[in-house]
Amino acid sequence: MSVDQSKLFVKRQNTTRDAFLGGRLNLLQPEKGFRAGSDSVLLGASAPPTAARILDLGAGIGTAGLVASIWAERAEVLLAEREAEALALACDNVVHNHLSDRVRVIDIDLGASGRAREAAGLIPDSFDVVLANPPYFAKGRGTPAGESGRNEARHGESGGIASWIRIAAGVTVPRGEAIFILPVARLGEALGAFENRFGGLRLLPVSARPGAAAGRVMIRGKKGSRAALKLLPPLVLHEESGNGFAPESADILMGRRNLDW
Repeated sequence: MSVDQSKLFVKRQNTTRDAFLGGRLNLLQPEKGFRAGSDSVLLGASAPPTAARILDLGAGIGTAGLVASIWAERAEVLLAEREAEALALACDNVVHNHLSDRVRVIDIDLGASGRAREAAGLIPDSFDVVLANPPYFAKGRGTPAGESGRNEARHGESGGIASWIRIAAGVTVPRGEAIFILPVARLGEALGAFENRFGGLRLLPVSARPGAAAGRVMIRGKKGSRAALKLLPPLVLHEESGNGFAPESADILMGRRNLDW
């Protein structure tokens, strides 16, 4: 899977195997620390079913890319990650879900040189869709998480989102798409970088409950498009009270439909 074998034998913390998409995927992930949730599922479910090649940047245990592989049934999917335990879990998840024929895992630091990224498999102009769920906070902001893997997932380098968008633009084919999910607090930082490299931007706010301010926003852009930016109505995750999901969100999270926006 393009991962050094030593990375597959790292000492792991306790893990759980959890069902996603109503059991269509079963993923091994750390019991504590950063755990995959609705953000990763919404991101992966946004990949067009017709995509031929999909890249999940900073894939973690592979949730978004593996969700995308369920909806884009013929796509080749590349999961790019640098943290050793996440790499090992991603490899396990690919094998356990019988997706080794079209999903690969690569060990790459997005801060590496362009030559190193290309050697690892991030070939310029080669992916129809690039998915990314970058760290929530710029380095030095927010509260550091207790576990190293969770800290990696939540805290990136200052200005990092612009770098992620630059890398995404470099590997996306003309008219291909980049799709990111971000905390609303980082939208301003991301918009400028997206507008420099993509057009036809679409913003999908994600709210916890009806009438609540959005906590997350999804943004997608098309390489080479000159279409105007569109702000869409929010996707609401939960009902007004209780822990139940709203019908539309429940259908997406349980694998009954993809997220077409």
